[in-house]
Amino acid sequence: MTRPDTATKQATDVSTMFDEVSPRYDLINDVLTLGFDRLWRRATTEALGATAGMRVLDLAAGTGTSSASIARRGAHVTAVDFSEGMLEEGRRRHAGDPRIEFVHGDATELPFPDGGFDAATISYGLRNVSEPRRALAEMRRVVRPGGRIVIAEFSTPPSPLVRVPYSAYGRHVLPMIAGLINRDAAEAYRYLNESIEQWPAQRELVRWVREAGFERVAYRNLSFGIVALHRGFVPVDAIGDRRPPTRGELPTAEADAA
Repeated sequence: MTRPDTATKQATDVSTMFDEVSPRYDLINDVLTLGFDRLWRRATTEALGATAGMRVLDLAAGTGTSSASIARRGAHVTAVDFSEGMLEEGRRRHAGDPRIEFVHGDATELPFPDGGFDAATISYGLRNVSEPRRALAEMRRVVRPGGRIVIAEFSTPPSPLVRVPYSAYGRHVLPMIAGLINRDAAEAYRYLNESIEQWPAQRELVRWVREAGFERVAYRNLSFGIVALHRGFVPVDAIGDRRPPTRGELPTAEADAA
């Protein structure tokens, strides 16, 4: 099993790791999150506000589970991932859905024109990108003025009553259970837990999103902050101007949800 270095997160190492776990990746996630991943996915789809006819970019789409949730709203979804193994699994599972298009691509250098999408989202993938702030800049580039982005990512529970047992679960229980389901997956989930522990807290990610040029940036905790949804909008006057706006005051968190 390929285990990427969390300091460098080389794209080839991370994509190879996901290639190797792709057949049972969604099953493992469902078991490890006790099914909460389905609630988080529903919340992400709701926050994205996808409607019929919208063009939505789903980055780090993996096998297309989130893409399918968005497509059920009538949107056309371009599902992008740098793991061919994940994409192949997604194409196989969603072969009959013409609203989902799977594309191999790097989040830091997207093969799409400026303003080609009405919205963009990335779920649990931004922390696996070697240059996450560059990926945010690319999301801003390809989303039209007035369009939104939604980021779902594992985060930092503000309460130690949640944070401490959650950390212990990630370090010790998560790799063990993943290994029981797929022997090769234990190392992958050790890496994934390390990437979660090293990921910035909610307010720091807010700052990154604002610096990438989004406005009306806010976040909402899910499951006591185990996951957080971050949202931002491309300024309406952004046509021909891709410079980040002046930084403003960071917003406060919204209420915790399921």
